[in-house]
Amino acid sequence: MRRVVITGIGAVSPIGNNVDEIWNSIENNKCGIDYITRFDTTDFKVKLAGEIKNLNLNDYFDPKTIKNNDKFILYGRIAANEACKMAKLDEIENRDRIGVLFTSGIGGIETIQDTTLLMNERGADRISAYFIPKVLINLVSGSIAIEHNCHGYVSSVVTACAASTNAIGDAFNRIRYGYEDAIIAGGSEASICKLGIGGFMSMKALSTSFDPKRASMPFDKDRNGFVMGEGSGCLVLEEMEHAKARGAKILAEIVGYGTSCDAFHITSPDSTGTICSNAINNALKDANLDPSNIDYINCHGTSTHLNDLTETNAIKLAFKEHVNNLVVSSTKGNTGHLLGAAGALESVICVKSILNALIPATINYETKDSECDLFISPNVNTYKNLNYVMKTSLGFGGHNAALIFKKWGE
Repeated sequence: MRRVVITGIGAVSPIGNNVDEIWNSIENNKCGIDYITRFDTTDFKVKLAGEIKNLNLNDYFDPKTIKNNDKFILYGRIAANEACKMAKLDEIENRDRIGVLFTSGIGGIETIQDTTLLMNERGADRISAYFIPKVLINLVSGSIAIEHNCHGYVSSVVTACAASTNAIGDAFNRIRYGYEDAIIAGGSEASICKLGIGGFMSMKALSTSFDPKRASMPFDKDRNGFVMGEGSGCLVLEEMEHAKARGAKILAEIVGYGTSCDAFHITSPDSTGTICSNAINNALKDANLDPSNIDYINCHGTSTHLNDLTETNAIKLAFKEHVNNLVVSSTKGNTGHLLGAAGALESVICVKSILNALIPATINYETKDSECDLFISPNVNTYKNLNYVMKTSLGFGGHNAALIFKKWGE
């Protein structure tokens, strides 16, 4: 099988609008969670979210493009543009072997909300001709393909909060098995609106904290739900020899991908972690690695009771005695939970962790939970040479996914 490397990364998030800003925030343990400004939360128990800040869409797009695209598509295009520029992907002449695997957990939910209100108030004739293209999840990958002239495989895998991790993993497989030479992979989400917040609030999935520093607090005993975030993450994946032949700068390598499905409940994970651990084991087997090879896991770590317990149990089952030597953390204390885009943003952070020999802290942590007794690097970054880093994701429907990134070396 062909080796697959990463030649570009891009992101927009609650802690920065490009990779450098985001990494600076990670280094300084910045929390991007604050009071919701997008709408009046008077009638909402949930008051906090991880909103993108100081992003002027007019700096990136013309007014017509902004009007005719949902924000999740625009965020995805911003992240993809940064990653493609870094990879110099647009310089490749043969576009038939370049693909896009980009996704979202929910897609254009704010557009659905606003259009429904408009229709009820002013009639169906007032619905925009762009309504359907604005809400379809696959239109983020389609829009990126149009912008970057990609004629290979273009698609969107939708597996809730595991979606962009699956997108990256599926792109990895397509390249190593020879279908494409390069793929723009990632995810995007823009769900901070009344319908998005209200929907998760009704499930009692969101934190009702009034304190931004005590809301998204993965693995903390006092956690009471996740905090919605928004944004996008993107990786340019490329076959190693193809990247070397054109002189591309290689950032890291992907060496393993594993999946599993709990087949347990539509929203709740199997808290024993048994099936989730299969995704981890499958990634290790795919990479031909022993558990002791993994230096760090960037966990899904949503700050919900069931997720953090499930993930703790899964890691213990998969890593056995090595778990005592393993550092894990969740960066959702910084960013909140980007739903379908979470895995992609956190994969970008994994690449930067390898490049900078730094394990991000799990911030906002105060109270130890005996059920979640992994070493989570609480509140303090850990400096360590990282050869292999794992990224795990869990999604509604029982979807589990794990990726393994390797420090670049011949």
